[in-house]
Amino acid sequence: MKKIMVATDGSEHSNRALKKAISVISSKDEVSIDLVYVVDGETSKADVLRYGDSDTASYKREKMLKESADLARKADVQVNIKILHGSPFETLIEYANNSNYDLVVVGSRGRNKFQTMLLGSVSHKLVKYVDAPVMVVK
Repeated sequence: MKKIMVATDGSEHSNRALKKAISVISSKDEVSIDLVYVVDGETSKADVLRYGDSDTASYKREKMLKESADLARKADVQVNIKILHGSPFETLIEYANNSNYDLVVVGSRGRNKFQTMLLGSVSHKLVKYVDAPVMVVK
């Protein structure tokens, strides 16, 4: 494995997914992990209302992802942060399928329980539609 995508939303489940991705790497020199966070319209609006403006909301997202990236860096793993916009499952599927990942790792649950009830879980949709192997971490 050379290229791993970890779908993240800052939840404990996505942090466990990142830790699992780090643990399955055999040679850290040759592997990179892309932490991919997708901001949907509702989250974007809520963040702007919570923080007062879009710049602060973006800063808070980047800070959350930097904390996750620091876990990988402490394990001497190269990590990249990607912030995308759109529907989480559609955007993650398209991005993963266009980026030639060797493995996609995702937590079994995210932050938005209501959306999961209505639409089905993002992890389930990734398993179903991503071309690369997908590992779902409890």
